[in-house]
Amino acid sequence: MKNTNWTYLFVYITPIVVLLSLSSTTYWSFFAVFFVFVLVPFFELFTKASSQNLNEEQEINAAKNKFYDWILLGLVPLQYFILMYFLEKVSTPNLTLLTQFGLTSAFGISCGVLGINAAHELGHRSSKTAQTLSKLLLATTLYMHFFIEHNRGHHKNVATNEDPASSRYGETVYAFYLRSIYKGWLSAWGLEKKRLQLKQQSFWSFHNEMLLFQLIQLTFILLIVFIYGIQTAVFFTIGAFIGILLLETVNYIEHYGLRRLRKGERYERTLPVHSWNSNHPLGRILLLELSRHSDHHYIASRKYPLLRHHEQSPQMPTGYPGMMLLSFIPPLWFLVMHKQLQHFANQQIK
Repeated sequence: MKNTNWTYLFVYITPIVVLLSLSSTTYWSFFAVFFVFVLVPFFELFTKASSQNLNEEQEINAAKNKFYDWILLGLVPLQYFILMYFLEKVSTPNLTLLTQFGLTSAFGISCGVLGINAAHELGHRSSKTAQTLSKLLLATTLYMHFFIEHNRGHHKNVATNEDPASSRYGETVYAFYLRSIYKGWLSAWGLEKKRLQLKQQSFWSFHNEMLLFQLIQLTFILLIVFIYGIQTAVFFTIGAFIGILLLETVNYIEHYGLRRLRKGERYERTLPVHSWNSNHPLGRILLLELSRHSDHHYIASRKYPLLRHHEQSPQMPTGYPGMMLLSFIPPLWFLVMHKQLQHFANQQIK
């Protein structure tokens, strides 16, 4: 296919690494964690960020190219294969507790990269099929309400204190976890209640997606208990929670300290200046261009290969994996990011 960017196939590196980790019964079961949080950040220190965008003709061709859609769709059955493989492996008799946690950490990486990140891209598509696949992926990490809260809540309220998923200046990632997870779940219930009221449909009915999501997730866990036992279900839940924490860490770094101005009753339109951007190539490819987040919030319907760099958007000093790692050490995070915020503020004044 002419002008096809084949490098997007590298998105499959992460599931391959996860499968290699799941195949191990030694400390190599932690290889997925080592890959994401050591190898990738290390190599990104030596890779140059690219601000190059597609030209108009390339954008038109990329928008029509089904190759990019098939890359995305292929992640759905792969995540379910990884789920089944994980359940079989972690329930193997005589495994050490350390190995079981290694396997669970590998599954958690898959939940974050495939179960949520790929679901995020699919959830922004207009077709019912893509949206259903998004929900199926989110079910594997027990975070189905993300479909409601992200699309109808986060994108509306981003970079304001009304958005649980927009971190505040001086807030640690650990405090953010508690606020974002809890309030995001409550927000999804509120958004669904409003939708049902507008359609004059009963809250206590199968029209309520939040009710359905809770039932699906509970059924998921009960099936695992029935087939594999309680211990395996516990490891599955821990792995799913690791995926959730990865998502929320990404949420934390994406909008840290950035706020939209209020104009009367409304906030100003979401612009590229309201999201942190990263053009570092490894993170971009492995996360389906999620790190070009400024353009994603500027035009949420743009598919991942079309996302652009904006000169006016604030730039992260390294890629997403490295910035996530930095956020786990709040003093270092504040030291780096408060300088970045000051630099960005000075650029805005010029």
